[in-house]
Amino acid sequence: MTESDVAGAPRRIAYQGEPGANSHLVCQQAYPDWEPLPCASFEDAFAVVENGDADLAMIPIDNSIAGRVADIHHFLPTSTLHIVGERFLRIQFSLMALPEASVDSLRTVHSHVHALGQCRGVIRELGLTPVVAGDTAGAAREVAESGDPTQAAIAPPLAAEIYGLQVLREEIEDEEHNTTRFVVLSRDFEQAPVGDGPVVTTFIFNVRNLPAALYKALGGFATNGVNMTKLESYMVDGQFTATQFLAEVDGHPEDPAVRNALEELAFFTTEVKVLGVYPADPFRAG
Repeated sequence: MTESDVAGAPRRIAYQGEPGANSHLVCQQAYPDWEPLPCASFEDAFAVVENGDADLAMIPIDNSIAGRVADIHHFLPTSTLHIVGERFLRIQFSLMALPEASVDSLRTVHSHVHALGQCRGVIRELGLTPVVAGDTAGAAREVAESGDPTQAAIAPPLAAEIYGLQVLREEIEDEEHNTTRFVVLSRDFEQAPVGDGPVVTTFIFNVRNLPAALYKALGGFATNGVNMTKLESYMVDGQFTATQFLAEVDGHPEDPAVRNALEELAFFTTEVKVLGVYPADPFRAG
């Protein structure tokens, strides 16, 4: 029995990172009455849902600047979890330090490598030395624990509240469009209903190792007028001749056009696995 099975106990949603991370923030926004469960790694976040210690996981899959979150594409095909939703989060970073620190006292700035890369402007302006940390919120915690007013962290504003830091600069990211897409994972395969608003279908497939196999496999989506919003490839088991694709389309597998396209896809592939059929986040229409 999990904690969420006990009457009155909050349901739990897992995320990778420390308290105060962007994944923590999007969990609070999407599931405000649930208990966020921080996990050290993506693998741990998957595992706690698979073994019943959490009900859902909130996992980042794409960023508008950094691109895909590579590890996730390797976990999804072999996992027993299913995508049941998606969320988009506008990423906002703050420069934070100890209460007694000032901009003039800073010498180093600590954060995840992607966050450092997305805030180059302020780092260059202030002449700070970047130091790579494993996690944005973890960097904030480490700065708080250091007691060193020369250290700063780049992290979400929530981290400053949690670790008692002062925010010296707000919204320091270089690009205003910096947005991360998260998927919600569940043990249960819950499909969105047909005809109840926009739907996204995510699936993986392996093409046969034949000339023009991918071209032929995707032809059915074009001829049936199905909009494909994602197509990404990666090797399987380190083999250069075995390529797996992660794809997403607008529509439900029970829509005639999507159904016909998936049937045609099956002729040119060795495996097709639907990972999720879920409501499209309103951000997509935006």
